[in-house]
Amino acid sequence: MANVLKTLVAGAVAYGLGSIPFAVLVTWWKAGIDVRSVGSGHAGATNVMRVAGWGAGILVVVLDLAKGYFALWLAQRLGGSDLTPAVAAGMVVIGHCWPLYVGFRGGMGMASGAGALLAIWPLGFVLAVGLAVVLQLVVRHSARANFFTGLLLVPLWAIFGVPCPLLMTTGVIGAIISYRALSDWHRVYKELW
Repeated sequence: MANVLKTLVAGAVAYGLGSIPFAVLVTWWKAGIDVRSVGSGHAGATNVMRVAGWGAGILVVVLDLAKGYFALWLAQRLGGSDLTPAVAAGMVVIGHCWPLYVGFRGGMGMASGAGALLAIWPLGFVLAVGLAVVLQLVVRHSARANFFTGLLLVPLWAIFGVPCPLLMTTGVIGAIISYRALSDWHRVYKELW
């Protein structure tokens, strides 16, 4: 029973952290606008870069990475079962994508998911960022690159022989990111590069 309670607490805290709308807050502070009303309509770092500049976008990336990292760091400290980090990872990304505090209209989950990966496997974080960059350059469409990044995380990790709980956590992050990216599959972007 204690493990279940720890997992529930980790998930609830992770959702609360994920729901902090740094993109909305930073864009309001820097440009006086709601980032969700312009560009792609998403509250994420890429849209912030498009509408408020690179500096604001980089700040949002750092803050979103931090909330993903802290959610998993906390889940690891709570203990629980092998399921606890997977639940926390899923909930921090869900919180970012569908945040409680701003009407469930958030970002795409890439930075918060990457922060969670950084907390549980730093090499995996580096590999995920590398994969995402390569796919962005090849596909040249943010949502499609995000979709394929999420889809390829578990097979990439499996090549490295990572343990099952880590694969499970990565799979949860990847599935949510891929699902979220589908909503923008046909959107035409003015890409940053």
